[in-house]
Amino acid sequence: MAKRNAFYAQSGGVTAVINASACGVIETAHAHKNKIGKVYAGKNGIIGALREELIDTSKESAKTVAALKHTPSGAFGSCRHKLKNFTDDPSEYERLIAVFKAHDIGYFFYNGGGDSADTCNKVAQISEQLGYPIQAIHIPKTVDNDLPFTDNCPGFGSVAKYVAVSTKEASLDVASMCDTSTKVFILEVMGRHAGWIASAGGLAADQAGDPPHIILFPEIAFNREKFLKKVERTVKKNGYCVIVASEGAQYKDGTFIADAGTTDAFGHKQLGGVAPTLADMMKSELGYKYHWALADYLQRSARHIASATDVEQAYAVGKAAVEFALAGKSAVMVSIERKKSKKYAWQIGETALADVANVEKMMPRNFISRDGFGITELARDYLAPLIQGEDYPPYKNGIPQYAQLKNVLVERKLKARFKV
Repeated sequence: MAKRNAFYAQSGGVTAVINASACGVIETAHAHKNKIGKVYAGKNGIIGALREELIDTSKESAKTVAALKHTPSGAFGSCRHKLKNFTDDPSEYERLIAVFKAHDIGYFFYNGGGDSADTCNKVAQISEQLGYPIQAIHIPKTVDNDLPFTDNCPGFGSVAKYVAVSTKEASLDVASMCDTSTKVFILEVMGRHAGWIASAGGLAADQAGDPPHIILFPEIAFNREKFLKKVERTVKKNGYCVIVASEGAQYKDGTFIADAGTTDAFGHKQLGGVAPTLADMMKSELGYKYHWALADYLQRSARHIASATDVEQAYAVGKAAVEFALAGKSAVMVSIERKKSKKYAWQIGETALADVANVEKMMPRNFISRDGFGITELARDYLAPLIQGEDYPPYKNGIPQYAQLKNVLVERKLKARFKV
């Protein structure tokens, strides 16, 4: 059987460890070069396939590929692009198949979150319909940790570690100045519908009563009066109050506290500004001096403080994707399964993409404290292993050194261009 080429693409918001998954894919494919030809990467994700902008990863040295394991962001470029509905407009799928056929691509590895799982599943199904079967494997990635049927998602452990460490360090700062200065500090973190990232702030506490004093989850309806009373009680007791707020915190009717009024390519509301909104609320009602910070891209790009567990898992799911494809599997997502043992251990699993696509995993209610403002011991037991270990990148003159790719494009074979 003639060996075929592989296509790898990164999708959605990038993470501190998504390139570790890319490294796992490329190195594993190279180890099976008798079965897999070249690994092409999409320039800016799936758009690279539509535009026939394919990066030839074989042009990179083994040293550079290995350096991907400690390099943050999307080394080949990512995108937020939702493929059109096939029945409404089949042109994008027809274009994908045409490009795959032109470059003899038989393996499709898509590295992303829930929307990407849906895209990967559609490509698997429609390639069959169009008479050019593609083995499509989804590689999980999302800082939001909201993919179902996997214990956790690569990318989450590192952002959780960043948030926990930042919360602890900022809390020490506020505590030292609260007598004559700032009384309230708010850290706004990512998390549209699920509070996993916000929950990680709770790991900063060593014992009951330690900051963060309040965590705001999307899963718990925001009550202004209850919130302000909690802040006031905390300041009176401790002299200060530290809050970790999810960007997706919302009122009982589902209205986001920080709804910016715009949406992205997938129809998701653009969020941002929950921290200043809460700060203004406290200033007007309680008169406290405050400071707030927006973790934003910093939390998902902080490779210098990545979780070693996260790095190991990110590489492993990339490696497993190739092994799954070589075993003849398709339309599945690589998953992480937590073993039932006293000491934390995990293994690779799989799940059908049809079950994963467009399904979000929320924080279980028993992970959130009874008052809705903190995490329980169950949550701590779940979260703590995911941030364990350090995996520092190499440094030069005090600055981390990251992979610099050539990203050489393969020569186009199709005459027609495709607008995206």
